[in-house]
Amino acid sequence: MSNQPLKQIPHNLQELLEQRAGAAPDKQFLFSEADGRRFSYAEFYAAVNRTAALLVSQGVGKGDVVSLLMPNSTEYIIAYFACWKLGALAGPVNSLLKPHELVYIISNSEAKVLLVHSDFLPTIQCIHGDLPALRTVITFDDEVQATRGVGSAQSLPEANVSKDDEAIIIYTSGTTGKPKGCLLTHGNVIANARQIAEWLKFTEHDRLLTIMPLFHMNAVSVTTMSALYSGGSTVISPKFSASRFWEIISSHQITSFGSVATMLSMLLTTYPDGVPEGIKTDRLRFAMCGSAPVPAEVLTRFEETFNCLVIEGYGLSESTCRSTFNPPDQRRRAGSCGLPIGNEMKIVDDDDREVAEGGLGEIVLRGENILKGYYKNPDATATAFRNGWFHTGDIGYRDPDGFFYIFDRKSDMIIRGGENIYPREIDEVLYQHPAIAAAATIGVSDPLYGEEVAAFVVLKDAAPVDEEELLRFCRERLAAYKCPKTVHFVKDIPKGPTGKLLKRELGRQSA
Repeated sequence: MSNQPLKQIPHNLQELLEQRAGAAPDKQFLFSEADGRRFSYAEFYAAVNRTAALLVSQGVGKGDVVSLLMPNSTEYIIAYFACWKLGALAGPVNSLLKPHELVYIISNSEAKVLLVHSDFLPTIQCIHGDLPALRTVITFDDEVQATRGVGSAQSLPEANVSKDDEAIIIYTSGTTGKPKGCLLTHGNVIANARQIAEWLKFTEHDRLLTIMPLFHMNAVSVTTMSALYSGGSTVISPKFSASRFWEIISSHQITSFGSVATMLSMLLTTYPDGVPEGIKTDRLRFAMCGSAPVPAEVLTRFEETFNCLVIEGYGLSESTCRSTFNPPDQRRRAGSCGLPIGNEMKIVDDDDREVAEGGLGEIVLRGENILKGYYKNPDATATAFRNGWFHTGDIGYRDPDGFFYIFDRKSDMIIRGGENIYPREIDEVLYQHPAIAAAATIGVSDPLYGEEVAAFVVLKDAAPVDEEELLRFCRERLAAYKCPKTVHFVKDIPKGPTGKLLKRELGRQSA
């Protein structure tokens, strides 16, 4: 089956939604797993218009940034599209961050309005004084309640949005420790939705499950926008729950879901004997997996235990989300991140010359799903796009059949359970402790999370400090997922002749 065709290529995300709502107004599009609410395409479109009118009442217009700080919910999706209708930028904020981290992202993006769930309101009230550009904070637990009393959505201004206008500003950690704002355009988001939907052969009959957090592009592109592009539907779950997972798959007749390797491992641990009796998975086609490679043993066991293919892919926020996917059939190759799905991709050496098949080098990308640039950071943009290709910082190779493999990361980034962590940010926190003379953080192998955070410290004159104190010090200053799991006390931090940290040497010390 092919995708339900669009009447014309949409110039922006509002046009994409209008076409789907016009073609099948009564078709169910959005399901809330938490409370049973559901929205047809027409009902979703109406909710978007009401929320757009709410934003207009607070002075939001084309080019303004609206920060979004919410748990996974239908309101999150509505908020995205309300921003896009006005030509405003949606600014998803990682809800796991500490207050000072939230301050940096919201203030750096110069957000004018914040849509926030009441769970996070006390934190925002504490830091509001540090957000001078922020004019309005709107509690957005329930769209109907939040938009009650707002003027008619019929008189919304015409935004005149092109495919090259920015739709999203999403922050990705930088090697300097300061996050960078990726600017993704309407054209980027539509292109990646089309690439994913066509490659995985999604149709109007597909129903995707969103359990990845909506502050990441994975959930936005892979299970939300691709569902809309294909005329299908999506189910929003607040978060991943291994104990309830198969019940959700069965009750909502899910055909595919987004995941990371940690989720697959947890499902294998929770259900070693396979899908529970009485659970129907006859519509489930495959699991989509990304963020970090799935260990071959986990992939094989998952497929054998649950009779469900795992389709691995590769991408990053800068490529909107996915740049590769394995074929959604038995041709998929364990250990490979697959084939390019519509963008160009090659492996280059340090001089940006393409390397031969099987040769290691940096993965570079080019295509209509690649970001416009980094917000107010021309140096980072120029460095990333040198010689006309986006440089990912990931090391990989290509086999004779064109399949790509991720071998290592050129940067020091740690990927823990799908979350990106940069060691320098942790090192800077550790250096704030008065007892520490030197510090270095690395990722170490972990069977559940893929990688865990391990810190190595040199103390000043044998200062009286133990591991628990340093872990507590980090927990007070860093989001929980960034905090070291272990602290190792060493006499020296091993470095090479140029001063580069010898990670492998530290890794041996942690073993």
